[in-house]
Amino acid sequence: MKLRLLAPLALILLSFSANAKVFRNAYIAFELPDTWKCNLEQTEWVCRSEQNKESKEAIIILTAKEVGPTDTFPLYQAHLDSPISSNSKAGALTSKVVYKSKQETINDQVWLDSLHMNSEVPNYFTRYLATIKDKIAILVTFSAHKQYYTKYSQDFFKAVMSLRVIASKNLTNNVSLGPIRPGGDTLGSTIGSAMPADMYQDGQGGSGGGGNKTMLLAGALLLAALGAYIFLKAKKNKRK
Repeated sequence: MKLRLLAPLALILLSFSANAKVFRNAYIAFELPDTWKCNLEQTEWVCRSEQNKESKEAIIILTAKEVGPTDTFPLYQAHLDSPISSNSKAGALTSKVVYKSKQETINDQVWLDSLHMNSEVPNYFTRYLATIKDKIAILVTFSAHKQYYTKYSQDFFKAVMSLRVIASKNLTNNVSLGPIRPGGDTLGSTIGSAMPADMYQDGQGGSGGGGNKTMLLAGALLLAALGAYIFLKAKKNKRK
């Protein structure tokens, strides 16, 4: 049964839609769904659908900072491999690690990739992609309500696979190209506060318990397809 589901899901993931656009800021570029828009909120870029209902179901948040003493891949990995405790607008949260961090090379840049549940807002999966290049540390988070995660998996997949770090080496010396936060800050510490207050909470939207289990199973299969695709692509690139 799982194999039957996996094949069409993988095909869906690999079929890139023409209805997409590229978002760029001072440090990163990636493919964004055509109906989505990114807005700068203090030092974070918040990307979500312009459709009112869909804007509450999923969100992408981007942040960057100058590299400081806490910005190393081993420290990021230790943080992402453990449950994350945070104070969201809905109260205190402790996440569940869906999968621990793994290094992925995307468009010649090494990223750490990890998935948590309930880390930034209740009932949301959040996928973390963190990297360091020159003097800049970057974090991109992809969050979707558990009842809608499969709905946005293809969009998230395309966004992740199109990530390109475009920060210039003098970005930290040119404030007009920012905004980026100072090196003394912690990468990702402001993600929770950047999460809009109107995101779905308990009991809102979607189907009942049985439907949730089906969606979570499909989500797990989608993640398996993503992992297989990235692994095969990395293996192919090594042979070149």
